[in-house]
Amino acid sequence: MKIVNAKVFTPEFIFKDGEICVDKEQFAAVSPDASKIDAKGLYAIPGLIDIHFHGAVGYDFMDGTKEALRSIAAYEANVGVTSICPATMTMGKEDILKACANARDFKPDDNCSSLVGINMEGPFFSAQKLGAQNPDFVMKPDAAFFRKAQAASGNKIKLLAIAPDTENALNVIAKLKDEVLCSIAHTCCDYDTAVKAIAEGATHLTHLYNAMPPLYHRDPGPIAAGSDAKWCEAEIICDGIHVHPAAVRAAFRLFGADRMILISDSMMACGLEDGIYQLGGQKVTVTHRKALLDNGTIAGSATNLFSCMKTAVQKMGIALESAIRCATYNPARSIKVLDKVGTIEPGKQADLLLIDDNLDIKALLLRGKWLFNEI
Repeated sequence: MKIVNAKVFTPEFIFKDGEICVDKEQFAAVSPDASKIDAKGLYAIPGLIDIHFHGAVGYDFMDGTKEALRSIAAYEANVGVTSICPATMTMGKEDILKACANARDFKPDDNCSSLVGINMEGPFFSAQKLGAQNPDFVMKPDAAFFRKAQAASGNKIKLLAIAPDTENALNVIAKLKDEVLCSIAHTCCDYDTAVKAIAEGATHLTHLYNAMPPLYHRDPGPIAAGSDAKWCEAEIICDGIHVHPAAVRAAFRLFGADRMILISDSMMACGLEDGIYQLGGQKVTVTHRKALLDNGTIAGSATNLFSCMKTAVQKMGIALESAIRCATYNPARSIKVLDKVGTIEPGKQADLLLIDDNLDIKALLLRGKWLFNEI
């Protein structure tokens, strides 16, 4: 199969008209009579990769069931997120282990995204910066419990969120830096503590700005520490609710597009109507895409990653090529799956979107088969 006349994205920020060949035998592409697709006027971009989200269409990763995982993966694939790394929550140890074990042997159906990892978000957080995490289950950082969860997952945990200001956190980061990517998250830490955490191996910031001290000129906190460390990367939620557009633009200037990662942080209301939902065992009310706990705390998003990318471009002034990089190449590099996904090139999984100038998806290739094609 050939896709011709498409404007092809490359991680070097270049769009150029080109021809993409997909090996029929390797990727089992459909219908031999449809061997050429004319994508004139369309962009060809890699399938998106969400490395931080909790759920969608009424299901949560923490449900710990095959039905939940399949339903989430099917929804994500249909909206252009072809690889997923769902996140745990601060809940009981057995709930975390159950969710990790549920993902261990997950094999996607033909209409499901590939599961490329797990993001262990919680329970190693500061009690003063929990956001929507459940305070009943917060615990101090514990390498032994992480390793137990990692074993349950079959070594699928790629990210571990941890508050550097909590007891024993720096020691745990140092112990685990060669086993998992540690991320500064849900923290009250100051600049100096964040610098130490980054030096020990926590070279990732979970949902920048959210659940951390702000960037203040005499007490710059973890945001400045991450920006200063040229090897530290930062997630950001561009749903139009979590972070003001000007702050998004400032983050891109602080870190550069090569170190920013777009995430959705979506919860089970994503893909559904306004209503009452759950997150981490807590009631969440969703109104006009804003998800709130009863105390008014924002509780994740109700927006998928593709919509976040679109918002970043159309409403926040982020360059299209930068936004695409931050939703494909950068997350794949971050969790070390760039050898399989994240770019369009021979030898990688054939996940590809064809999108128009309005950034609407016109066709979606999932592992070499058209999930849909409106061209």
